[in-house]
Amino acid sequence: MKKLYLTLLCVGSLWSAMAQNRVTVKADEGKVVINRHIYGHFAEHLGRCIYDGFYVGEGNTKIPNKNGVRLDVVEALKKMKIPNLRWPGGCFADTYHWKDGIGPKAQRPKIVNTWWGGVTEDNSFGTHDFLNMCKLLGTEPYLAGNVGSGTVQELSDWVQYVNFPKNSPMSNLRQKNGQQEPWNVRFWGVGNEAWGCGGNMTPDYYANIYRQYATFMNQTVGKDRIFRIASGANSSDLNWTETLMKNIPINMMEGVALHHYSVHSWDDGKKGSATEFSEADYVKTMKQALKMDEVIEKHAAIMDKYDPQKKVALVVDEWGGWYNVEPGTNPGFLYQQNTMRDAVLAGSTLNIFHKYAERVRMANLAQAVNVLQAVILTEGTKMLLTPTYHVLEMYNVHQDATLLPIDIKTGDYQFENEKLPAVSVSASRDKAGKTHISLVNIHAGQPQTVSVSLKGLKASGVTGRILTSGKMQDHNTFDNPTKVKPVAFSGAKLAGDELTVTLPPVSVVVLELQ
Repeated sequence: MKKLYLTLLCVGSLWSAMAQNRVTVKADEGKVVINRHIYGHFAEHLGRCIYDGFYVGEGNTKIPNKNGVRLDVVEALKKMKIPNLRWPGGCFADTYHWKDGIGPKAQRPKIVNTWWGGVTEDNSFGTHDFLNMCKLLGTEPYLAGNVGSGTVQELSDWVQYVNFPKNSPMSNLRQKNGQQEPWNVRFWGVGNEAWGCGGNMTPDYYANIYRQYATFMNQTVGKDRIFRIASGANSSDLNWTETLMKNIPINMMEGVALHHYSVHSWDDGKKGSATEFSEADYVKTMKQALKMDEVIEKHAAIMDKYDPQKKVALVVDEWGGWYNVEPGTNPGFLYQQNTMRDAVLAGSTLNIFHKYAERVRMANLAQAVNVLQAVILTEGTKMLLTPTYHVLEMYNVHQDATLLPIDIKTGDYQFENEKLPAVSVSASRDKAGKTHISLVNIHAGQPQTVSVSLKGLKASGVTGRILTSGKMQDHNTFDNPTKVKPVAFSGAKLAGDELTVTLPPVSVVVLELQ
């Protein structure tokens, strides 16, 4: 009898947890567009992201490439619909002098990458190489300017070099180097992490420096002024955002950056393994990932005080999971594997960005290839797509779609003394009129049933895809590159305006309603 009681109690508790997940999709109240640029990526001169990642050299005969850029990476990112790519950093940006990376490659000076591994680079991948790669990708470039060790004129000249169509010293130099037409780059970062590796500045000092730089970056691309992005806060540093919003006129900046990583500790060697982690480690990572909601909410509230019309975008141009490097790799290269934990992290974070789409209009996952929470890993001629890649590819249906507001009541995922929401959800309607709902089961041990009310929407059918695996530590390897991949999902049932979805533990699902 006691055994039966415990079994019933366990089943009852499971049913209770599952029954608490209730979502109402307000399909008749959508007004805000989810800007496709929140699905942006980041390519820093760091480890094997650029060299031996994106770029394998023009003389490479083993890996198919165009002008040295490997084509399998290009095709994968195009399928993912990458909207923008940030370069050359990161911390590297404030040591980079763009004129060292133009002209004949044999004549370019070398540079020591002092931030990342102390390696010597030959500057063979520079402005022309990056911007032409962006054209190959069909993506918009986001150039991060050097404020930390550069000058106002250097950055102003860079803008003129890549954007000015008529006769000028910099456009003439561009044409001399083989590029007749300007690239028309819209997105420009005015320094990076000015509070740290970008110069260890105070917010007041940086606000003044920003105003100086922005004054000489007032050019237009077509009819619109270039999109200038101020170096923003580190995670919960609200004073940084407050100081910038208070001291920089709204008409002098188009975006303010924000960086927030899901990291256990900033001490070397204490970030935990990317693949060999416990449920306690998983919860710790997800707690930091879900903190993104609170971080954005508080920074957005400050921005609303000074910019109630939301003219200035919040640009989360560095985010993602950060763990110890893979054993035997250079500690300065930040090469890490990528598991279902990262897929759940990515899906939950993107749902948060959707929630704040009115203010968050651009973001960049760190980083695209072979660094941190990469979507692609390469090894010689081999390439694999990570679980994070698959989430971003599944979610690309939300790009430039109309956000559908939701009300959500979710059960708890309790582990020891920590409590997290068990489920994360967002919804949108695309330009073709199709509704998509993204759902993430954060719970590591229990399936979750989600009851969804469709308010103002008549659907005749539902299809979907799911990303999940047997263990949250599962990941793709070069020996088994498709262990974790999306498959058709049959766990959603539609009855009138009610949708019932059953999510396996640690899973990401995207539904399409017809």
